[in-house]
Amino acid sequence: MSIAVDVRTRKVWLAVEYVVLFFGVAGAYAVVLRGVSPLPFLLVVALGVTAYLYRSGFDRRSFGRLGALAGEARSMIAAWSAAAVGLAIVVAVWQPAALFELPREDPLTWLLILVFYPLVSVYPQELLYRAFLFHRYAPVFGDGPRMVAASAAAFGFVHILFGSWISVLLSGIAGCLFAARFRRTRSLLVVSVEHALYGILVFTVGLGQFFYHGATAG
Repeated sequence: MSIAVDVRTRKVWLAVEYVVLFFGVAGAYAVVLRGVSPLPFLLVVALGVTAYLYRSGFDRRSFGRLGALAGEARSMIAAWSAAAVGLAIVVAVWQPAALFELPREDPLTWLLILVFYPLVSVYPQELLYRAFLFHRYAPVFGDGPRMVAASAAAFGFVHILFGSWISVLLSGIAGCLFAARFRRTRSLLVVSVEHALYGILVFTVGLGQFFYHGATAG
């Protein structure tokens, strides 16, 4: 009986922790520190998450698994291509002046995003919203659709920092894709590549205004 109680208590604690960390902290940051770049905070959190994963039985092969990339490449490219066409059409109709604005008007910044965005923003986010969340909160959400939904919800909500419902909506949709991919491959490398492709697409096609916070790309 005591073991069952302990298990239930831990699940409740982890559920509360999940809400506080991924919604309470993000919401407080958006209110109290609006306008302050979250990148330094993200990098510090990523270091702490990495240390936690190394010490808590996380499968270290999940940091890489390069071989999984080949098996996922076709579906990743197909989905990305469809998204690229769809987003380009949306921007062309909705805000035609913004279409490919960044590479046209500020190619240096665009190139810097291509180089540094995957390293300093994407991988740290994937450490937190995929590796850490999947590993720590498995007792609460399991390893199926509920975990995918929990990861996507947290990932979408944090983009409230950019002050737009469009950021939250698009990030939530992308979060479903990334979480499902990580669930299938258990590869941070694969999901980071996919995340980077979509992020770069957003900045290239003309939606970067919804995902840019000072010097920080989301």
